[in-house]
Amino acid sequence: MHTVTGLVGFARALRHSGMACGPTRVQAFLAAVEQVGFDRDAVYWAGRLTLCSDPDDLPRYDAAFESWFGSAESSAEPVGRPLPRPAQIAALTADGGGNDEGEADRPLAAAASDAEVLRRRDLSELGVPEREHLRRMLAVLRPEPPSRPALRRRGSKRGALSSRATLREMLRSGGEPVRLRRQRRSRRPRRVVLLVDVSGSMSAYADALLRFAHVVVRRAPASTEVFTLGTRMTRVSRQLRQRDPEAALLAASRAVPDFSGGTRLGETLRVFLDRWGQRGMARGAVVVLFSDGWERGDATELADQMRRLRRLARGVIWANPHAGHDGYQPVQSGIVAAMPHVDRMVAGHSLRSLEDVWSWVRRLSQPGAGGAKCEN
Repeated sequence: MHTVTGLVGFARALRHSGMACGPTRVQAFLAAVEQVGFDRDAVYWAGRLTLCSDPDDLPRYDAAFESWFGSAESSAEPVGRPLPRPAQIAALTADGGGNDEGEADRPLAAAASDAEVLRRRDLSELGVPEREHLRRMLAVLRPEPPSRPALRRRGSKRGALSSRATLREMLRSGGEPVRLRRQRRSRRPRRVVLLVDVSGSMSAYADALLRFAHVVVRRAPASTEVFTLGTRMTRVSRQLRQRDPEAALLAASRAVPDFSGGTRLGETLRVFLDRWGQRGMARGAVVVLFSDGWERGDATELADQMRRLRRLARGVIWANPHAGHDGYQPVQSGIVAAMPHVDRMVAGHSLRSLEDVWSWVRRLSQPGAGGAKCEN
């Protein structure tokens, strides 16, 4: 893969971590790397000088750089509170053995390309070293929580004229219209509900999907809910609010009694809607269902519950890992039953596809969004 692709992918990872890496900064980063070459320290400082715009960006940049290009002796002095040094990332080649010297001398371009390739790899095909690398990449994601317009308005430099605020200003100034006051609608968090299928057919994806859910919950704990689906419905939002991802995943696994079991999507969705969704959790929310669509129960039941869910929710997204494979056709009984009630069918088989899922979450959160479509 071309070196530029890997460097742009690194900038994209920084943007997902919450840094303001716009096109201008990315172009400056690429131009700086072209001037200084692909030495690891040179690329580190080129990115630090062009991509960081705030002192708070420095810890995020260091963590993302080490996750993307691999662990090495840092060429920068510690800034602020030091971060814990994570373990070295294994090489993403077929030969998992490699020696430390070979990894240390590895060209930076190859490391960037490996990370970009990993973002597009199917999660079910990853080996142990690659899964560890993926966990590190997931840990630095910072998905921006979706929001919605609120009913209440607040003062702003731009927006509609606020007659009340302007009149109060005139009273303070003796009746003279010294300054026109303006207002605009404030923003409130949009609730997001993640329904993760942990049945046997989804076992290869369950760990990465729950780690992604943990990242989302940590970013917006008050407006994000996570449930697992199998033969029963289990709420794991509280477990995933823990800061440490390993502790959160361990707590979630202990709370879920039906890991790698069967799939009864219709029945579990009915439990969710009766107990939580109808009472308010699904009202106005964007609901994301991660599942391959294999249904052991009655497909008619699933269609009925998806219809109920669609009437309550702001938007419904179905993330199907198989949708990212060439030649995929939605022929599973569950998918066929759910398709008329889904706003968007997307792939959910790689880190890149999970980022696309979140972009659709944000898009469907906005007024006027919607429309049932299928996307591979």
